[in-house]
Amino acid sequence: MRTVSVCVIAYNEEQFLPKLFKDILSQTYPKELTEVVLVNATSSDRTKEVMLDFKGADHGFYSVKVVDNPKKNQASGWNVAISAATGDVIARIDAHSHIPETYIEKCMENIDLGEYVTGGPRPCVVENKTEWGKLLLETENSLFGSSINKSRRTGEKSYVNTMFHAVYRREVFATVGGFNENLLRTEDNEFHYRVRKAGFKLLFDPEAVTYQYARSNLKKMLKQKYGNGYWIGLTTGVSLKCLAIYHFIPFCFLLGIIFTTILAFFDLWQLAALMWGLYALFAVANTVLSLKNNGFNKFFFVMPFLFLLLHISYGWGTLIGVLKMPFMRRKLQKCDAIDEVKNAVKAGGTYEKV
Repeated sequence: MRTVSVCVIAYNEEQFLPKLFKDILSQTYPKELTEVVLVNATSSDRTKEVMLDFKGADHGFYSVKVVDNPKKNQASGWNVAISAATGDVIARIDAHSHIPETYIEKCMENIDLGEYVTGGPRPCVVENKTEWGKLLLETENSLFGSSINKSRRTGEKSYVNTMFHAVYRREVFATVGGFNENLLRTEDNEFHYRVRKAGFKLLFDPEAVTYQYARSNLKKMLKQKYGNGYWIGLTTGVSLKCLAIYHFIPFCFLLGIIFTTILAFFDLWQLAALMWGLYALFAVANTVLSLKNNGFNKFFFVMPFLFLLLHISYGWGTLIGVLKMPFMRRKLQKCDAIDEVKNAVKAGGTYEKV
């Protein structure tokens, strides 16, 4: 049987790590074939102490490593983890997540069947179980509120362009290298584009499900959407082909608002009426569908406006990113860490245990 390195990177996640560690301990894949690589991004809370406590306990894993990510961002954290891993297979797990006990086993079954990259859907679960928190979750999970990306919802077993949590054979990183550390939100998209370009396929398995804790604060959710859109805009100058059409729908919607508003000032209001009418129809229809699937929520009437706020935040971020892209393009394209990770993986893991 193959060995697997379960990699987790974290920044100020002392509250969520104990939950994730329980998930890792409950995995049905043999512990004697499992390595755990924990990466601390210079956290200011007790994240590293929690990691070291986990390392100090004898859980039966063949190795537990705690390493540091001084650059702090997510892409560099994954590069540190991948370089430190010694398993035949490398699994990436976000600290703000929940993984069912059979996740690693199901992914390893796909690897044993000949796949090189595999993963599954990543729906969100609520962190705050109040009515308002549930409403934000339903908005985030809805097709209209998030995207049509299969990595966020269930479906059939098929090959996809990208996914959130994934499991990779070492050969993948030895061939394409690591993540572009200049991309702070779209590193997955760009990396998986290089993976596909190298001839590897990404198998989506609906049974290999993991869960992401959704933000239960509207301000944080809007900030996240703006950031996602911003990096979509910047990434157009790095690797446009790694992005999908649906990434630009909020941007097109924002441009539509601007364009039709200008026309309305010249008494050409028909396009604005048509656009807002169609948008309201979709927003209300998705709200009704959410009520049908998830039950009554006393804040349900707010959902259409939440859709609007999320789409405008994302679209505005993309607009700012596109405007800044020409000035940042050259800097974003060059990343020596990509080849450094490739060399580290070929060497079999270079970071010392700490």
